[in-house]
Amino acid sequence: MDIKKTFEKYIDIFEKNFSNVKQHESSSLYKIRTEAYEKFKKHGMPDHNDENYKYAGISEICSQDYEFSLDSRGAIVDLNEYFQCEIKDLDTHIALLSNGEYYSNNKPIENIGEGVIICGLNMAINKYPEIIKEYYNQNAREYDDSFSELNTMFAKDGLFIYVPENTKIDKTIQLVNLIHGFGNKNIFKRNLIIVRKNSELSLVICDHTLNNSNNFVIDVTESVVLENAKFCYHNLQKEPNKTGVINSHFVKLNKYSKFDSYILSFHGGIIRNNLFVKMIGEFAESNLFGLNLTDREQRIDNYTLIEHDVPNCSSNELYKGILDEQAKGSFMGRIIVKPNAQKTLAYQTNRNICLTPEAKMRTKPQLEIYADDVKCSHGATVGQLDETALFYLKQRGINEKEAKLMLMFAFANDILLKINIVPLRERIAELIDSRLRGEFSACEHCLMNCNSR
Repeated sequence: MDIKKTFEKYIDIFEKNFSNVKQHESSSLYKIRTEAYEKFKKHGMPDHNDENYKYAGISEICSQDYEFSLDSRGAIVDLNEYFQCEIKDLDTHIALLSNGEYYSNNKPIENIGEGVIICGLNMAINKYPEIIKEYYNQNAREYDDSFSELNTMFAKDGLFIYVPENTKIDKTIQLVNLIHGFGNKNIFKRNLIIVRKNSELSLVICDHTLNNSNNFVIDVTESVVLENAKFCYHNLQKEPNKTGVINSHFVKLNKYSKFDSYILSFHGGIIRNNLFVKMIGEFAESNLFGLNLTDREQRIDNYTLIEHDVPNCSSNELYKGILDEQAKGSFMGRIIVKPNAQKTLAYQTNRNICLTPEAKMRTKPQLEIYADDVKCSHGATVGQLDETALFYLKQRGINEKEAKLMLMFAFANDILLKINIVPLRERIAELIDSRLRGEFSACEHCLMNCNSR
């Protein structure tokens, strides 16, 4: 397979199932799929000539062939037995996705709050059509992104969360994406999250793979945060070396709303994270944090786009990366301050450490400012461990290996300290420590015992 053949395969699958899909969906949803199909057909699959995906490794992902079916691929075993959260004292409401579908045997979520809805997206499409009509694909459709269009064409299920007005969910929602079964799987997941006026939601997404195949995951999340609402989003990525992931999150912020995002990539083959944030209400605030630890021939590509459409909004962005061995990484961050967005505060920073001469990191921070009364800055660094600090630690009796580990952990700690869920922060600290020591395996806690890393 290559990019052209992969593109032709998706077009062929959609066209062959065109009439069958139409018979089983509402006319409005079917229209959304066909519009996405037309856009995808026009734009094609991005390759190294596409500036936004230049270093994302799409050709490497497309070099494999993947099993893809529109039929249900739910689990035939009890996934509640296979998944046990490894984070001590993390008190959450857990929802499982099975190969991209909301698991039919999810344990009931009780005492969540009046009017709160947590279910599969497919169920929400049938049960809450008015909400779906108002919010589904409203964020993603504003951007010309081939992978979100591809997801819109094929995704049938995922997580749906609706938090009504004046509601605070005290416990964090934990979404666990489980991929299992034999063969190289192509998984499409679609999540829709709506946090209404004066409400609060905390969400942790964990990716777990229970097979040793070459999987290709195309994931889209749309989030709408309404007036004076707060949404805290965490994504922990721990995938096998053979997995390719395209993860896109589209966020729309209204007046006085707040959005905090933590993208934590600890293991994976090729991972691309897209984060699109649009501020459409005054005094909205977004804080975007990212941390990736890569080694071997892993590749992490982070792309962010923050749009300040109105005055008096603020955004703060800090992404950090540690690259070892032959790892590759890239960061492209873009902030757009529209002409009407006076009094904007926007800060963007990308810091990276390459531990070997073979590790490669490319970074491209960008500011586009069309207003004159703003405070904005951006910066990026790619370097090695501080030799002066290393010498200082060695002079105090710390051996070189431990001194390097201390400096790397201190480098990552800026992100870690911002996580306000204490059990999660402590577990991530353990993962960072074991990852930096080379002791961490993506399959360490998998019950399949395939003995592969």
